[in-house]
Amino acid sequence: MTKQADTKEKINLKDLTKEELQEFTDELELPSYRSDQLFQWLYQKGVGSFDEMTNLSKDLRARLKEIATVPTIEHVTQQESQDGTIKFLFKLQGEEEHKVESVLIPDFYDDGAANRLTVCVSSQVGCVFGCSFCATGKMGFFRSLTHGEIVDQVQYIDQLCQEKFGKGITNIVYMGMGEPLHNYRAVVNSASIITDEKSIGLSPKRITVSTVGLTKQIKKLADERRPFNLAISLHAANDEKRDEIMPINSSMNLEQLKEAVQYYYAKLHRPITYEYLLFDEFNDSPEDAQQLAEIVQWVPSKVNIIMYNDVAGVALKRAREKRLDAFMQELVSRDITATVRRSRGDDIDAGCGQLAIKEGQKGKSIRKN
Repeated sequence: MTKQADTKEKINLKDLTKEELQEFTDELELPSYRSDQLFQWLYQKGVGSFDEMTNLSKDLRARLKEIATVPTIEHVTQQESQDGTIKFLFKLQGEEEHKVESVLIPDFYDDGAANRLTVCVSSQVGCVFGCSFCATGKMGFFRSLTHGEIVDQVQYIDQLCQEKFGKGITNIVYMGMGEPLHNYRAVVNSASIITDEKSIGLSPKRITVSTVGLTKQIKKLADERRPFNLAISLHAANDEKRDEIMPINSSMNLEQLKEAVQYYYAKLHRPITYEYLLFDEFNDSPEDAQQLAEIVQWVPSKVNIIMYNDVAGVALKRAREKRLDAFMQELVSRDITATVRRSRGDDIDAGCGQLAIKEGQKGKSIRKN
């Protein structure tokens, strides 16, 4: 049930799921269609006030203003790269100190028209897991976003895409600031809203949720039969190297990850994508490729090799082209499906957290200094 409407604290309608929004309108003894109207205003049209909900009567809008709010995140600034990548910085309403980032990554046809419009969204303010190569990890963790704050990022950028490219976003990746499965409920609720036909209506097949390897939550995705795609942020193919750059591996190692991935596949029969940042002379040798190939064969999977956006203060650097070529040749020789994702936005603060970290935010982390 929703919070009681007669309390002094106003209800944030963007904290409610679609089902809870229906309960809210039922409690107010409103016709059932009012719930759908509110849902569409919030998540299809992205309004930030009841006054904008013009198909509601003035009396109803006044009544809603007395008991509820519809806050939206606030656009602070953005940077645009020469390659078309746009980095957005948003402020959470009522929290001057808390800011999050989103990135629009457009791909274009030869004639310059927009093809894929991919949005990388944040799920938390900072991140507790402290991966050594990640700018967000250097910030530490402050709090998780609500599902409404996650959808706000998508809604804002979708509207921009409509205006700038004449079409809406085509893909979403939960790979921005934060660990999505550490904020499990808000992430799956936001994905459900984004895919609803009365909202943005994006196909679940076009949504990918990434994780550093939270095994319990991976199994939960399988048990709940969540329809979107799963990506594992691997970045090293043995425990020794993964321990060095990803503190989570000390408590959830590759053997545990293997068990979770195989459980997920057995339930859903859906392939996994492994994200693998290639670091120069750290994880980019032919031997590393051989070990990666063994992991990819746990279940039907593919590998996305990512060329790293160098981060100030991080010793790890982007692998050189010659080492990338040798690495890819080793994977191909073992019949591994692998693609290379080139760095985007090198001329702006495109790495996750690089723009927000300039704001001086510093929170808690599992990484030992």
